[in-house]
Amino acid sequence: MAQPRVSMAQHYHERTKYDPETIASKSQGLDWATQPEPFKEYKIGTSFDLKPYLKDEDLLDSSPDNQWWERLSRLLLCSYGLTARLPTMMGNDLYLRAAPSAGGLYPAEVYLISRGTPLLPPGLYNYQPKTHSLIHFWSNEVWQTLQTACFWHPVLESTQIAIITTAIFYRSAWRYQDRAYRRIFLDTGHLLGNIELAAAMNDFRPHLIAGFLDEAVDRLLYLDSQQEGAIAVIPLADLREIEQNLPPGITALSSTVTNDYPQIPDGELLKYFHQVTQIVEQPPPPTEEGKETSVEDKYNFPFCLKVSTVSPPIDWGENLEGLETTILNRRSTRAYSGADLTLEELKALLDFTYQPQHYVEQGLDGAPDYGDLNPIETFIAVSGVMGLEEGCYYYAPKAQELRQIRFKNFRRELHYLCLGQDLGRDAGAVLFHTADLETAVAKYGDRVYRYLHLDAGHLGQRLNLAAIRLDLGVSGIGGFFDDRVNEVLGIPTNEAVLYITTLGRPRSR
Repeated sequence: MAQPRVSMAQHYHERTKYDPETIASKSQGLDWATQPEPFKEYKIGTSFDLKPYLKDEDLLDSSPDNQWWERLSRLLLCSYGLTARLPTMMGNDLYLRAAPSAGGLYPAEVYLISRGTPLLPPGLYNYQPKTHSLIHFWSNEVWQTLQTACFWHPVLESTQIAIITTAIFYRSAWRYQDRAYRRIFLDTGHLLGNIELAAAMNDFRPHLIAGFLDEAVDRLLYLDSQQEGAIAVIPLADLREIEQNLPPGITALSSTVTNDYPQIPDGELLKYFHQVTQIVEQPPPPTEEGKETSVEDKYNFPFCLKVSTVSPPIDWGENLEGLETTILNRRSTRAYSGADLTLEELKALLDFTYQPQHYVEQGLDGAPDYGDLNPIETFIAVSGVMGLEEGCYYYAPKAQELRQIRFKNFRRELHYLCLGQDLGRDAGAVLFHTADLETAVAKYGDRVYRYLHLDAGHLGQRLNLAAIRLDLGVSGIGGFFDDRVNEVLGIPTNEAVLYITTLGRPRSR
């Protein structure tokens, strides 16, 4: 009797794994002549310049209208705005943005939809990072269409504006081929992390909607669905309006599970998988069981060393000024010195990333939106942390402790697992986000692959910002020998590795 085929999500994950025996055959030289442009231009539309609202507050008219524009301007700048321009060997400048992106390719586009307010006429807007402006390219009322596409999500009933993030697939696929789908959602997760924090700094509350009718949202934005797709809808509640102080809503909906799929050639897998993960009709509402949050951490290894990670919160400064500075100054570290971190620093990093409730008094959201963090697990390979034995640990966020599962210095192995990148070897700690993919698919269908990588990227961005605030180095890695990670570090084999974040002391120039 034939064995049932795995879900399309599992098939895609297996097909896009890196393996030392096959990676050479999958790699190819880059055709620099076809390098994608990381900016989208709209030739027709009304421009709303946001730069004047970034001036010193003392120089701005303090009218309520100007205050609103300043808040929106700073939110967009800190989410996806340009933060640096670097010359390149190819002659074209490289523009860096507030959110990190694999290879500096920036697949995401940011759109704004207005219901129609005295300051922002109804219609569709595209955020232009290069000029820090909004292009109003469609002026008809579209809010009801958005509500229908989002199954009349209750938050949309009371809010007036929404961000929609999309992805232009080729921007990442040009370099990473079919595996780019992973990186697209990790990159968008970074962006969601910035939106969450930048919104809090400016008295907005973003409500994530990751389950929606894909084709309807694509049509709404006039996207070519073969080239670009909607990834997340984020209504922005204005916390200065009492009627917009809203409870969280449902963020993730299920799609179907596809087990019957054709032979898909390399180069076509990404687009096929994106189609499979789409929601085409309203799914049944999540059951009470599906909403439950586990009260215990997943792994509790017997007789293992356990280390508390309880830590004082990171201080983000008066009015979160330190957070805005950190977002705008963040850079991915290119090389580590190999010097040790301290246990106190590692604890602080974990506290900010996994214990948001500790930051309510500083004005941040104590329960920000994710797709579903329940399937996400965290393992940490410790090579150089003063006060902590070397080895691989499971991080138990509910108990707030590290649980050691292997006793060894893994520097040499981490160099190999990270495709020979020195970042893995020289980091003081390397953090792995994982998920039981089969169980997650059973709950949410193939679309869960999106949620898992969005959430891993969101967590990774919080790690990024915490590390920069503590004057540490940090860099995400999306390319690694998937199966060998589990084998070498002792991570359970049912845990699919989603993302790696390296942490260390940056090498001085």
